[in-house]
Amino acid sequence: MAVYNYDVVVLGSGPAGEGAAMNAAKAGRKVAMVDSRRQVGGNCTHLGTIPSKALRHSVRQIMQFNTNPMFRAIGEPRWFSFPDVLKSAEKVISKQVASRTGYYARNRVDVFFGSGSFADEQTIEVVCANGVVEKLVAKHIIIATGSRPYRPADIDFHHPRIYDSDTILSLGHTPRKLIVYGAGVIGCEYASIFSGLGVLIELVDNRGQLLSFLDSEISQALSYHFSNNNITVRHNEDYERVEGVDNGVILHLKSGKKIKADALLWCNGRTGNTDALGLENIGVKVNGRGQIEVDEAYRTCVPNIYGAGDVIGWPSLASAAHDQGRSAAGSIVDNNSWRFVNDVPTGIYTIPEISSIGKNEQELTQAKVPYEVGKAFFKSMARAQIAGEPQGMLKILFHRETLEVLGVHCFGYQASEIVHIGQAIMSQPGELNTLKYFVNTTFNYPTMAEAYRVAAYDGLNRLF
Repeated sequence: MAVYNYDVVVLGSGPAGEGAAMNAAKAGRKVAMVDSRRQVGGNCTHLGTIPSKALRHSVRQIMQFNTNPMFRAIGEPRWFSFPDVLKSAEKVISKQVASRTGYYARNRVDVFFGSGSFADEQTIEVVCANGVVEKLVAKHIIIATGSRPYRPADIDFHHPRIYDSDTILSLGHTPRKLIVYGAGVIGCEYASIFSGLGVLIELVDNRGQLLSFLDSEISQALSYHFSNNNITVRHNEDYERVEGVDNGVILHLKSGKKIKADALLWCNGRTGNTDALGLENIGVKVNGRGQIEVDEAYRTCVPNIYGAGDVIGWPSLASAAHDQGRSAAGSIVDNNSWRFVNDVPTGIYTIPEISSIGKNEQELTQAKVPYEVGKAFFKSMARAQIAGEPQGMLKILFHRETLEVLGVHCFGYQASEIVHIGQAIMSQPGELNTLKYFVNTTFNYPTMAEAYRVAAYDGLNRLF
């Protein structure tokens, strides 16, 4: 058994692990990365963010081809199978792996491929694919092992027609009808993707409103768009049991309803990847979903052990995970790079996409904040008209008296890009955070960013 000494060992090479390893290495620390796959990138690159967003992009292109009159002059609408569309995602994954492998090489981070677990508070034992065990001794250890889909024990995920958000990437056919159980972010995204391929969707939501953490107007816009695109949403429903049969799946609901489809995609929660880490050897405990608890410095109950990313829970976003990992390493190396990551924009890659930051109308009303609303509807924006993307709007919430921007909510074309302009203004100190920025700044024309100017004028016109 070979023994290696490091300043920092990171478990997991997803966004959180990568952010942690790079920050520690750039601060001059000797760093090792441990990952259970034979390639870096974590679940984000191989099973989650990258493949699902690459899939979404391809489906959007197919939808544009099949609906744009210019293309209709060339030929009839075409049908594409789910496996065909998956091929484009695989190309992106390989490019991402190559890029990220280069990061570790350039920053002289040693990478160990194998299953890592704690022998004690400063020792990680790595069981490599060939059975060889390596021992890594470190002053500090960062847990960034991510998460996986939650799998209830009473559902047979070995059945060939029952999938979760990981195994759906192995789907070898295109179902005519699909049940998506769970209408959270992942469920809504996959409902959009399959709907774009012409699949009839039964989206089962155990709450009364889609993505209830969003501004209610944005949530309602998504619901309306779903209803026009072969997606039937069933609210306030819980499963009784899932019955896999030879030619499909029957979902039995507690309300007494039964739904049958060609396949079922389970999208109801995630579990932290902590069960194989040997945490019992160091006294770090996890909650019922396998997540570890950390403080604002991302430190666990063991002073030299930190956690970041999906393995600690909220907000479970790749963007936040990278910053959490970087901050965890910043807490260790003390190079002024630590911050508590709590100002994360929401990015939801449905078709059309959704993004938001700050307070929504419900929260401001409850807090009795005197706010006003400014809106820009994309159907009137030149860039959206050129792109053939008329659905959606930008919505700015601001204080009636100070004009401070309190929240930005966007539904439609390029929403996840548009939101960052509002984020930048909201992060300005004092009076620099003002709606006036959008009317006193020249935006390129035509752009989607110009929606800020239109929304700002709309909001100012409401004041008296």
